Amino acid sequence: MTAPRTHLPGPGKRLPVSTYRLQLGPDLDFAAAEAALPYLDALGVTDLYLSPVLQAAPGSTHGYDVVDHSRISDVMGGRAGLESLAAAAHARGLGIVVDVVPNHMAVPTPAWHNRALWSLLGHGPGSPYAAWFDIDLVGSDDGVLMPVLGARIGDVLASGDLVLDRMVVPTDPDAGEQVVLRYHDHVFPVRPETEHLPLAELVERQHYRLAYWRVADEELNYRRFFDVGTLAAVRVEDPEVFDATHALLLELHAQGVIDGFRIDHPDGLADPRGYLRRLHEATGGAWVVAEKILEADEELAPDWPVAGTTGYDAAWRLHALQVDPAGSAPLAALQHELTGEAANLAAVVEEAKRQVVATSLYAEVHRLTTLLADICHADVRLRDHTFRSLQDCVVELLVAFDRYRAYVVPGEAAPPAEERTLREAAEIARTRLDPDRHDTLTVVVELLLGAEAGSAGRTGEARRAELMVRFPQVCGAVMAKGVEDTAFYRWTHLVSLCEVGGAPARFGIDPDELHAWAAGTGAAWPATMTAGSTHDTKRGEDVRSRIGVLAEVATDWVAMVRSLREATAELRPADIDGRTENLLWQVLAGTWTEAGPIEADRLTGYLLKAAREQKAWTTWTAPDTAREEATLGYAAALLEHPAVVEAFTGWVARTAEAVRSSVLATKLLQLTVLGVADVYQGSEITQTSLVDPDNRRPVDFAALAGRLEALDGAARPAGLDDEKLKLTAAALRLRRAHPTAFVGAEAGYEPLPTTTGHAVALARTDADGPRVVAVAARLGAATASAYALPDAAVVLPDGTWHDVFTGDTVPGGSCRLGDLLGPRPVALLERVS
Repeated sequence: MTAPRTHLPGPGKRLPVSTYRLQLGPDLDFAAAEAALPYLDALGVTDLYLSPVLQAAPGSTHGYDVVDHSRISDVMGGRAGLESLAAAAHARGLGIVVDVVPNHMAVPTPAWHNRALWSLLGHGPGSPYAAWFDIDLVGSDDGVLMPVLGARIGDVLASGDLVLDRMVVPTDPDAGEQVVLRYHDHVFPVRPETEHLPLAELVERQHYRLAYWRVADEELNYRRFFDVGTLAAVRVEDPEVFDATHALLLELHAQGVIDGFRIDHPDGLADPRGYLRRLHEATGGAWVVAEKILEADEELAPDWPVAGTTGYDAAWRLHALQVDPAGSAPLAALQHELTGEAANLAAVVEEAKRQVVATSLYAEVHRLTTLLADICHADVRLRDHTFRSLQDCVVELLVAFDRYRAYVVPGEAAPPAEERTLREAAEIARTRLDPDRHDTLTVVVELLLGAEAGSAGRTGEARRAELMVRFPQVCGAVMAKGVEDTAFYRWTHLVSLCEVGGAPARFGIDPDELHAWAAGTGAAWPATMTAGSTHDTKRGEDVRSRIGVLAEVATDWVAMVRSLREATAELRPADIDGRTENLLWQVLAGTWTEAGPIEADRLTGYLLKAAREQKAWTTWTAPDTAREEATLGYAAALLEHPAVVEAFTGWVARTAEAVRSSVLATKLLQLTVLGVADVYQGSEITQTSLVDPDNRRPVDFAALAGRLEALDGAARPAGLDDEKLKLTAAALRLRRAHPTAFVGAEAGYEPLPTTTGHAVALARTDADGPRVVAVAARLGAATASAYALPDAAVVLPDGTWHDVFTGDTVPGGSCRLGDLLGPRPVALLERVS
């Protein structure tokens, strides 16, 4: 298979070999990143991969809440700081990749920080930015819903908390002093012709509607990022909006400051392929990867002009390779014991999706149904399909969909694969609907596919096109919020499998499956990205590795949990949620190291977020504070309980080799198996990182530089941190030395035969044949005995090979794994010229 030309950078465009993710913000600005360049260069990375760099909302710690596309973040150092970082990086031969957020902008507090939004609120349909936001203001009496009030509007007016004031708006100083509405920290513009009206009438006459915050889920009239009301969707499909929101980044690319782009959440866009084509054309074919969540059996659309994905498809497979299927039954029994629920992931997913459809995403579902009802009412042949029947069909389709979305473009025939995806979801939905809804479901599906439905000749109508765009956008939100942000916190069979882009139904994969996926994906997408940890992962790669080991020693783990539950029974709240408790024990296993447990505030902060994301016994909008406090108090007490400390100290010692094997093997494969390898900041040594914001803690680059310098000298690795750092540096440097074996049109993948399932081996090839060999152990709790067997072997490619860890020379052909690996779970070989 030959990769399409659009899956590789255009002529003269940079192709990264590896990237290092820097999570910029107040704790890591451009100057600090520039100071880290000598270390990153020594580590072996070829490109810096920066989180969003545009001006974000006040206090932003991540940059995905952009407020101004025309400015580089002043907190990070502004344009001068970015240009200085890029110049210093380029002087070392390092490239710059920047994260782009095309889907949404922030609704900040105060609103004037977002000049475009402020203009929309002040001028409504007359604003030059009215077309920017995904809201239909024509014929709307209320304007933009602003659900920011702590009480209902009548109570706020009566309390006097809403007041008129005058100020010079910093983002619009030329307008002089303006009359504004203040509500605590919130500030809103006032239409000049309404300034002297009584307050209640003035409020009613604005281009926006101030409302109680609980109104949002039911009546919000602008599309948002999933269910986050403070992130308003942008119509980047409009060429003028695209140009305005991308002008600065494209200018910096044209000037050579920026070399490539990572695209955040393209599935939220009206036409992901169209957007990516426009970006491809505007950049002349820059290296671009898309944050596309692929289901286990889903492939990236081949007509997307991108290099590939951001690597979640690699991350879950590499972890699953280290998960022992034999542990499934014991861990399922423990899950049932603690939660009382049967081992039925599909039922958990369905329940979670129904909940978000009925609650936090109700406004989006209602908007879809209203659009359908309008379409049907306008066509006499469809008029008898009622609002309620249409809503039932929409709900069942959204719940039945097994992936983020189908890609159907108005005015184009639906691709066969996309049509099949939609019709398969419809067949599932049909089994859940009353028979009298089946005809309505058929109409809905035909409309979503852009086919003839009702009267002939109406397929080109604007509302029908809008429906085809909006349904996939809502579908993706239901998947993200229902599955990844709800079901994956409820399903506690083995929580390391419940990851962004993960496939927890797959309890382990074997080397053959990994080889088939890597070879096929590499041939079609030779410059895609692989990842281990990201800013969005629910647990860092090393935490997943420690939890994954539970499957190898599941019987002992179950016995230890039962023993500790008995030992701490007096502390445990009587009403503790079983899912939360099972999650807690596994998180302790994932974060307890030789140094002991993580800090109590980090553990309880994570557990609180996880419990509220479950949306079962407590939620963000209706927290059960008393029950939360009891649960978090129990979790904190476990960290100091003598029986727990003794048990986990022993557990860490007992599983140390299995954890070491999983950590090092997973990292080596992630750095060698496919495409452009990304290293998330700090993950070159072991981490105990949990979901954001925990994974955005500052990294001590000076300490890492000192450690790497010592390892490059005579120092021997003092522990797993040093081993992982040495491995990461060796693999990155090897990639840099042999780039064409890892990325680009010549890069090839060759599975190598092994005689045991406890090892996986591969060669990376270029036009001259195999260049690099990686051999990694799997299921480390049993590998020692497996390697001792005389027939445990790997067949190396012909030639002479240099072991980059030991300096030994290894001949090609059959080689005993015990001799090759020795005391290590990994080997990395370079062909001797």
